Amino acid sequence: METHLIVSKQGRELIEYESAVPLDRVLKEATFHYADDDFMAPVASGSFRFDAMVIVPCTMKTLSAVANGYADTLISRAAEVTLKEGRKLILVPREMPLSLVDLNNMVRAKQAGAVIMPASPGFYNKPKTIDDLVNNVVSRILDQAGIDNELIQRWGEPAKKKSTLPSSGHKIVR
Repeated sequence: METHLIVSKQGRELIEYESAVPLDRVLKEATFHYADDDFMAPVASGSFRFDAMVIVPCTMKTLSAVANGYADTLISRAAEVTLKEGRKLILVPREMPLSLVDLNNMVRAKQAGAVIMPASPGFYNKPKTIDDLVNNVVSRILDQAGIDNELIQRWGEPAKKKSTLPSSGHKIVR
């Protein structure tokens, strides 16, 4: 599967701060990657064909840009292209609490055709690690994007060995 990655300036700073994964490793995982100010990137054009776009995490600034059609970055331009071409746009906000402005922007983005998926993991699988929580959210995002995965045990399915993302080694203390 071909993937195209855009990482914002702030995202570049936060990847290494919030995870043990170096930025260059993240960039190498994508088939193609672009700077957030590269408006000549293929994803900035409606004639470039792709199935879905995921913005994760989706900041309230980016949500506002998407909801109001303010394409000042490659991320918001690609999101605008995704919506105008009738493709699936999945926004994964993680901030809380939400202001009325945030909620109104979510409604506007939803009305424009976006899927709003707060990073809210399920607990029915009784997660034991941070990776279990992350895999739950990632699996649901991949489902929405139409990408088959076995990151989680699905509701009503018998337990089976699941695939995992690279481990962070973080455990949940109860």
